[in-house]
Amino acid sequence: MYIVDSTVTVPDHKADDLIEIYNNRSKSVDKAEGFLSFQLLQNDKRAGELTVHMEWESKEAYLEWVRSEDFKRIHDLEKNYPDQELTGIVPKVSQYKVVAT
Repeated sequence: MYIVDSTVTVPDHKADDLIEIYNNRSKSVDKAEGFLSFQLLQNDKRAGELTVHMEWESKEAYLEWVRSEDFKRIHDLEKNYPDQELTGIVPKVSQYKVVAT
């Protein structure tokens, strides 16, 4: 299994706006080959810190998604959020190979 976490920090007053965006996400990743799960996590002590947690069957499956047209289309949309406080957010991406369960 392969896990990818993308963490962003937004002003606390914008956290609910970002959560709403993810609640209305296209879910096209859900159809990607090798995709297992998606969760949006909110830091319990810092409301503006949100992490997209995705689980994949393999690193190769994840990389296929990253190279896909759907991935490019979705991430191009993120660059054009109408809310200027959410535009240009750069996530900290961490990738993990599951080595024990």
